[in-house]
Amino acid sequence: MTEDILEPDLPIIDPHHHLWDLRPMLPMFPEPRHRFLETLVPVAHYTFDQFHADVTTGHNIVATVFMECGAFYNADYGEAKKPVGEVEYVNGVAAQSASGLYGDLRACAGIVGHADLTLGSAAGEVLDALHAASPMRFKGIRHQGAWDADPEVLGPPFHAPPELYRDSTFREGFAEIGKRGMSFDAWILEPQIPDVVDLARAFPDTPICLDHCGTPLGSASYAGKLHERFDTWRHSIKELAACENVVVKLGGLAMHNCALPEKGPAAGSTSDHLAGLWRPYIETCIEAFGPQRAMFESNYPVDRWGATYPVLWNAFKWLTHGASADEKAALYAGNAARFYRIEEVLA
Repeated sequence: MTEDILEPDLPIIDPHHHLWDLRPMLPMFPEPRHRFLETLVPVAHYTFDQFHADVTTGHNIVATVFMECGAFYNADYGEAKKPVGEVEYVNGVAAQSASGLYGDLRACAGIVGHADLTLGSAAGEVLDALHAASPMRFKGIRHQGAWDADPEVLGPPFHAPPELYRDSTFREGFAEIGKRGMSFDAWILEPQIPDVVDLARAFPDTPICLDHCGTPLGSASYAGKLHERFDTWRHSIKELAACENVVVKLGGLAMHNCALPEKGPAAGSTSDHLAGLWRPYIETCIEAFGPQRAMFESNYPVDRWGATYPVLWNAFKWLTHGASADEKAALYAGNAARFYRIEEVLA
């Protein structure tokens, strides 16, 4: 899908993307593989070269934030600290981008890693090791809590324990984040948004980002139920927005789990069509959180299933066509820079 780039000069910080090499892992999952994993097979190898090719397709991407994805762990560090390997790897990619050999883009200017918060207070030692691996770029962690009673929604490899964010030992580990002034990214599924509300109320001084608009569901047992569940999702979003320590990422809707679009890349969706599908969710989130507590994200390469990188950002720009210059500056770059403490990339 080729389109003219809308507002090509608008500065963008992409606050949510991954880098990985899934090829060694694929033999671990016998065919037929779950559909979510199958959507990742075409991008099983996605490192700096592939990402750089995507972000240099016309939009003015000035910087990015890497989001943990279980890649490049170092088993030599032991079970608890093996995620340090991911941060070490991504810090090297950030240095590669910052060399200037690849243009002005500052890829991975912020790094969000992973620590197992079910370690309780012992998670603090892991957080310190992650910070030591990238003192200037490491900003916080994500410990995903996505779970549903229907195992077909995500597939067994991706399901967290139920009500993880309400677990007392998890919260003991979560407290270590606040002690260090770090941030937390929350990935859950739409029915679990109340768990994030409860977590945010329990830790009002810890910055929390809700990923992917809370992941509305339109697949497996939720197929055909997006409209039916919309009011429940909207109520939960408004309740979460009342927590002033929470921001929201506007994106992730091109994942197959959301069915927006239902047929993925085979449908050849245009940006204006995608904007129409996503409008109820994006506009509800911006209305609830306000333009100073929301940020657009690519969620690449996962969202490649539903949109190419230039089409994805064009869709967002259709949705903000009537926004003011200040609102666009916040939604596309300023809020991400502030939340992830990388304001220098906009200087």
